[in-house]
Amino acid sequence: MERFEREGLIFDVVDAGPSDGEPVVLLHGFPQDSSSWTAVSQALTQAGYRTLAPDQRGYSPGARPPGRQDYTDRHLVDDVWALLDAAGLDQAHVVGHDWGGAVAWATAADGPDRVTSVSVFSVPHPSAVLAAMRRGQAWRSWYFPVFLVPGLAEWLLEPGSSRWDWFMQGLPPERVRHYADRMSQPGAFTAALNWYRAIPAYARRPVAGAGMIALPTLFAWGSKDPTTTPAAAESTRDYVSGPYTYRVLEDATHWLPETRSSEVADLLLAHLSAAHPAGSTEADV
Repeated sequence: MERFEREGLIFDVVDAGPSDGEPVVLLHGFPQDSSSWTAVSQALTQAGYRTLAPDQRGYSPGARPPGRQDYTDRHLVDDVWALLDAAGLDQAHVVGHDWGGAVAWATAADGPDRVTSVSVFSVPHPSAVLAAMRRGQAWRSWYFPVFLVPGLAEWLLEPGSSRWDWFMQGLPPERVRHYADRMSQPGAFTAALNWYRAIPAYARRPVAGAGMIALPTLFAWGSKDPTTTPAAAESTRDYVSGPYTYRVLEDATHWLPETRSSEVADLLLAHLSAAHPAGSTEADV
């Protein structure tokens, strides 16, 4: 499968590994795309898993609606369900990094019957993030209000500029250029920023994924990630009632699927092998 459709939007997807392999959905973050998971996907498919890595809403040229309201968490979660339906899957492991991690938390809470396990990298549980705001997390999330202002982030972080390079620090230069090229496509950067600009709509109702997660859960982050506080990371366990694995990757920054792909793959292989549709994992905290 190279693409799937939902409500007239066409999403690109990289479908790799054996068609009968246990399915794993890989959700990328901002301002990345499915290629951020390439090395991790190769390790998973070599172990017999089938990986499905979509270019998400706003990142696929054919799925770039203009309105901020088109990027709420409800739409993002329903895109995942549409991917599973198009692939003929009742259930899958869901893995996410950065904004993809936020979607992974939300899918796990919204449809636990369709999620075998959830694995999140770099983004703590949303309730843990909110609880840590007065303990330094607000400073780490400084860019959120900047991104909310239409036109400001497009100017401040123009793809390919020196400020863009600074924001993407920690990634190899070739990856920084790759994402700059992608975000320079007509409407692409604004569409990616609309994920942030849809956040005010969440204030009018509960945030998807903010509740307790009862599934086998893996959460890992880098000790030098500038976007996350230890308080938010460590308290994520308070919002998981299912078997839970927590890991800190020492000296790692934010971009774990690309800069620490071997460790990410090893963590996933251990987690996925223990979490099966009819089974469960043992807690490892």
